[in-house]
Amino acid sequence: MSKKLDGKKLAAQIRLDLAHRVNRLSHQPGLATILVGNDPASYSYVSGKHRDCAEVGIASLRVELPATISETELLSEIYKLNEDLSCTGMIVQLPLPGVIDTGRILAAISPEKDADGLHPVNLGNLVLGIAGALPCTPRGIIELLRHHNISVAGKEVVVIGRGTTVGRPLGLLLTRKSENATVVLCHTGTPDISHYTKTADVVIAAAGNPGMVKADWIKSGAVLVDVGISRGKSGLIGDISEGAIAKSSWHAPVPGGVGPMTRAMLLTNVVEAAERQ
Repeated sequence: MSKKLDGKKLAAQIRLDLAHRVNRLSHQPGLATILVGNDPASYSYVSGKHRDCAEVGIASLRVELPATISETELLSEIYKLNEDLSCTGMIVQLPLPGVIDTGRILAAISPEKDADGLHPVNLGNLVLGIAGALPCTPRGIIELLRHHNISVAGKEVVVIGRGTTVGRPLGLLLTRKSENATVVLCHTGTPDISHYTKTADVVIAAAGNPGMVKADWIKSGAVLVDVGISRGKSGLIGDISEGAIAKSSWHAPVPGGVGPMTRAMLLTNVVEAAERQ
């Protein structure tokens, strides 16, 4: 029977450790969130992050702006938080209204306060092996595997998805000498993804395509990490089918696998930024 990579349980342990680290700081770290508009899903997501902050002892700085705000006005709010000493980490909740240049907005965040680890400077640091904020979901996946003593050193890892939030930075993390994996990055331009997954020791699916990884796509005993989340009639659905999970040795489920770890790594980035400051 496949064993579960329990991200929910590990995330709770990480939050407890972070609370101890926050208590040792000379100043309280603070997470600033910028929410534009009144999308219910985005509001709920941001509220969840601040509940996590309260548990750890991180101050909450919530900036809620109307959907009609201009790009110049939004940039002004970011510049204010860049100078605000009570803010040690910052995120802008996506998506933004279509008239706003998302890339320009995200690049305006101070790299030292980039809680998502997706600022161009921090992604560049990842490529160069320079210490800095790491992308939350990829980092959460690495921590989840380490915690369960699953080594990827010398293993063949297939990552499905080439997005800048998961796939691309995850490939960089997995090929660091500390992980030492051999990575194949598949995407919509890959003619036959199953050709690669059938021999993989670890398959990480982040495509957002419900149940795309079938049982005949993987070898028996492979480790499966599901990152894709879609909403179905019975709730949230991942990219990996039940048949594939049944053949695996370990699996990170949806929900309860990678999702809680992403939120825990966001808090970690905020606390680490405060420790560096």
